[in-house]
Amino acid sequence: MTNKTVFTLSLLLANLISFAQQREFFNDAFPKGTVFHQNIPYANDTLKKHLLDIYLPPNATNSTPVVIWVHGGGWMQNDKYADMSYMTGTINAIISKGYALASIDYRHSTTKTFPAQIQDCNQAVQFLYDNATKYKLDKNRFTLMGFSAGGHLASLLALSNNSSISEFYANGKKPTFKIRVVLDFYGPSNLLLFFGEMDPSEVDNPIVKLLGTSPLVRPDISNLASPVTYVDKNDPPFFIVHGEKDKDVPRAQSILLKSSLDLVKVPNQITIVKDAPHYGKMFDAEEIRTNLLIFLDKYIK
Repeated sequence: MTNKTVFTLSLLLANLISFAQQREFFNDAFPKGTVFHQNIPYANDTLKKHLLDIYLPPNATNSTPVVIWVHGGGWMQNDKYADMSYMTGTINAIISKGYALASIDYRHSTTKTFPAQIQDCNQAVQFLYDNATKYKLDKNRFTLMGFSAGGHLASLLALSNNSSISEFYANGKKPTFKIRVVLDFYGPSNLLLFFGEMDPSEVDNPIVKLLGTSPLVRPDISNLASPVTYVDKNDPPFFIVHGEKDKDVPRAQSILLKSSLDLVKVPNQITIVKDAPHYGKMFDAEEIRTNLLIFLDKYIK
């Protein structure tokens, strides 16, 4: 079985959870008294993929720091509830510590190729910034938390925020928000590194579907979409987690990101989870959760 086949099968497996089953985790993930604001349009249109949810902790103040959840799915599947079912302990701990959670949807690559996904993420975060008072959020304490493809988008958004990349903005206007911390779970950091032994004519691949072409054919687009392209000394701190036995996103992707951040002295911390695959309950371990909250509190509170 090829790595491409394993990647495709794992993505399909991750998407087999039914709508009802996805919602079963809510009781475990969200503490009693959590305030739900769901399916909020963030782009002044009616697209289903332009919706977000906000989960406020019980007794939230008018300036609640927020963790913005960016789901995975190979940029071509899943929704704003994805990855939550195996991270219930971490979600519960984040909200119990007084953080809000906002989960955003974005267009799939099968509908629109890059940079539509990062445009959507920027637009969603700008909406949260513009409406922070309405939803009791502290617009100066935004954290991004992403998984796999969502980890890529969270990293790309945060790292490119110091630059002016007009292609990344739906209206061409640079956002006014700042990201304080990034929690990156096994997100790709350099898309070209996936293609060392691949055929340039390969089309059945999530990265090719995202970019609309192979990185081997258009390395310029690949670099534009790669988070490490934008690393500089003014970037926010990164908490990075990766599975030791990840067959979908090589752990070298996270190690490269850490090394790039180290070179410019951006605070960061990496955890390689022993024997862990690409996603699952192993990433909701108490030790990871505890270290994540310590890191978050250090740079947010």
